[in-house]
Amino acid sequence: MKEITLGSTGIRVPQNGFGALPIQRVEKDEAVKILRKAYDGGMRFFDTARAYSDSEVKLGEAFGNGYIKREEIIIASKTTSKTPEAFWNDLETSLNNLKTDYLDIYQFHLMGQCFRPGDGTGMYECMLEAKAQGKIRHIGGTAHKIGIARELAESGLYETVQYPISYLADEQETELIRLCNSNNVGVICMKGLAGGLITDSRAAMAFVSQFDGTVPIWGIQRESELDEWLSYMENTPVMDEEIQAFIDSERKELGGEFCRGCGYCMPCTVGIQINQCNRMSLMLRRAPSDGWLNEHWQTEMNRIEECISCGACLPKCPYELDIPRLLKKNLEDYREVLAGNRSVK
Repeated sequence: MKEITLGSTGIRVPQNGFGALPIQRVEKDEAVKILRKAYDGGMRFFDTARAYSDSEVKLGEAFGNGYIKREEIIIASKTTSKTPEAFWNDLETSLNNLKTDYLDIYQFHLMGQCFRPGDGTGMYECMLEAKAQGKIRHIGGTAHKIGIARELAESGLYETVQYPISYLADEQETELIRLCNSNNVGVICMKGLAGGLITDSRAAMAFVSQFDGTVPIWGIQRESELDEWLSYMENTPVMDEEIQAFIDSERKELGGEFCRGCGYCMPCTVGIQINQCNRMSLMLRRAPSDGWLNEHWQTEMNRIEECISCGACLPKCPYELDIPRLLKKNLEDYREVLAGNRSVK
């Protein structure tokens, strides 16, 4: 397994991180089992957030109370706070949940702006004070908007940038990695499976392994998923002609307008669950499950008829998608499947 140094942080870990968002969906005992197995298998980088309900609590249960030496793992968490008061509340809650005295990396979550000293928000000053107090060791930011991510990388203020990077990435997104490398900023790659649209882990691993200074955090919910990533710890897939040809075909199918499920567009003014409904057609094709056709999702998809094309979602989309039009197209495809005119395959 390739070892990665995350920019100026000096953090060095195996290039396979654990994305702890999905473990909020499993029972605590199962989550603890999966997390400890990840550690036993060689994973050392664990990424979570205050926004991931009880994910931090489960990490604390797995690794706190002396189960391992704290310095043996890297813990990164995040805050969505927009005020200093909320920042300190989030940080103290995270430390308590994780049963630790410090976070290796603390990140502003889903940044809509690049916080800077003296910008009037006081947010970056909070990071500096937390670092001075020893409660955090490195300052990072996460973004879905390429412009914000570039600003973070160029600012000289952030030691890591977390951004969606998968083999569906376009040139400006891979250029972000090069920009971070040139500025000695570590890259944490989220959504390496494009929110479930990518189903070939071997190709996903081979793609991200091409780049220096990048740690992918794979979202893991099941032990079987973990086993797949752990198998790459010693036998890391490398890019070859076969994998490149596969990726080229995938880009041809998925390139252009498709929803990544980031949720920036939410909330919808009429209650449509845009970030899932707007990718339903792809999910039915690439991650087939009768579960998408149950009464709950039929109700959610039918809400698309209530779209008033108000446009509130449009400026929020990092990918500048025509959301109302895509929603209607997804509803048409969905109803074809329900009517039996197209199978789930």
